[in-house]
Formats: sequence, C-alpha cells, structure tokens
Amino acid sequence: MIHYSNLPSLFKRYGFPLPENPMVAVVPCRGTCDLAERELTGDFYMIAFKKLKSGTISYGRTKYDHENGSLMFVKPRQVIQFREIELEEAGFNIFFHEDFLNGHALHDEIKKYGFFEYETNEALHLSPREEQIIWELHDKIEAELNGNMDEYSRDIILTHIDSVLKYSQRFYKRQFINRTELSGKTVSKFNKALSAYFDKGLLQTKGLPTVATMAYDLNISARYLSDMLKQETGKTAMELIHIYLISEAKNKLKGEDQSVSEIAYTLGFENLPYFSRLFKKETGLSPNQFKKQLVN
Repeated sequence: MIHYSNLPSLFKRYGFPLPENPMVAVVPCRGTCDLAERELTGDFYMIAFKKLKSGTISYGRTKYDHENGSLMFVKPRQVIQFREIELEEAGFNIFFHEDFLNGHALHDEIKKYGFFEYETNEALHLSPREEQIIWELHDKIEAELNGNMDEYSRDIILTHIDSVLKYSQRFYKRQFINRTELSGKTVSKFNKALSAYFDKGLLQTKGLPTVATMAYDLNISARYLSDMLKQETGKTAMELIHIYLISEAKNKLKGEDQSVSEIAYTLGFENLPYFSRLFKKETGLSPNQFKKQLVN
C-alpha cells in the first residue's frame, strides 16, 4: 500500500498533468481513469463520478462493480483501489487536500456528511437531472481552477464543493426512499436481526449489540444503516437498539421474579448504573421505580 501526502506526488506517479493548485484539482476521466492496481491512501478527499463499463473500485469492505452513474466519496486515509477501469461515458475525480479546508467552515461541516463513511455498494446513483446538477458544479470548479487564481478563488471553489455535498445529501434522501420502496423497510430487517441476536443467546456471549454488529449482519456499513433508519424512523441505529433493550427490560420486570441486577445481566449489561441510566432516559423511571409501580 502507498500513502500520498500531497496531490502532486499522486499525479506524478499516475501520469496526470500536475495540478495548477497543489491543494485542489479536477481530473477528467474519458474511457478510463485508473488510479492504481494496488491499494493507496492519501491526505485528501475525493469525489468521483463514474459510469463503469468494466473494472472494479474498492474501498471499505466491498467492491463497486459495473454500476452506472454513481458518485463516490472518499475521505483522507481511506484505503482505495481502482482496477482495470473502463467507463461508459466521461467521468471525473475532484481531489482536495484536507489542509485546503483549514480556516473555512467546511473544515467542520464536511465531517457531518455520513456518506464519506459508506461502502462502495452504497454509492449515490444519480437521476439524469441530478447528474446535470453535479456536472454543472464540476464545470464551475474546473473553470475557477483554470482561470486566474486570486484571493477569492479558494472561497469560490469551496462554495461549489459545499454545494456538491449538500446536493448529494439531498439526493441520498431520495435514494433512501426509493430503496425502501424497492427492498422493504430497513427498520423491519434491523429489528429482525436484533431479535435473532437475542434468540441466539449472543447477549451473554458477545455482550450488548453494537451498530457495527447489526450493520455487518445486514451487509451494509454502520453509517449507511444509521442514516437509512434515521430517514425511516427519525431515530439512529443506536437509539433503536436502546429502545429494543428497554422494551425487553420492561417485559422482564413485569413478568419475571428477578432482581434488577439479574435482568440487567441477562440483557448483556455488565454495568448496572449504565443500565439504570438508560432505562430512566427511555421511560422516565428507574428500573426499581418501574418495578414498584407494577406492584402498586
């Protein structure tokens, strides 16, 4: 694996024209757009638009293979690999070094965009109209880079990059809705996976279920799972796990002659105070108050 700390070293290695600005660049992809036969990382963000005819792109746990019209987002030090890429149509890569964001509002805002944590099979598939919007923003960034750079250029470029990200967030919302219609509610699959976790006795052997564990069982990334659930229910994956656990706790407090500590342990909580705080947060009562209320 090779790590690139700056864009000129990456561009020199793969034969791209050296960027006018060493901190930000747009690379057109016509026919092909290979970056590497081997894995690489860098201190830069990448937004890539590609319509693959053949080849694979890897990052995260999965491979992105033969999908049309998709945007992908790579964050600094994310391992990526492009292999034998052949494109149906022109595409592009937008690179910008993480230091290019220093002192700008986007430095913090970009960390809020969950799609930089998604897997390749969760890329953003654009409609024709959405594709046109992204290409227009690409053209504005490219025009600014190819013009006479001045004191306004950085803010203008970052404004356009910010627009790409904001539109992408909007387009992902649309994709979440469409995917729900096609493949059913994610929350149903999530609850089914949680039930299976309980039924298999994994609480006692592996402890409390995590978002990462549930996501792995559903074959999607943890961030994508949380964003999908947030879209469907208004709650994150962790919040739904907590709701499920407290529902089980309430059932046991009602129907079983066990102490609060015994119930907490059977539900995978090794820390009784943590269980009590979580229970009170969800119900407004401590476990003991809830149990006494039932008796009365």
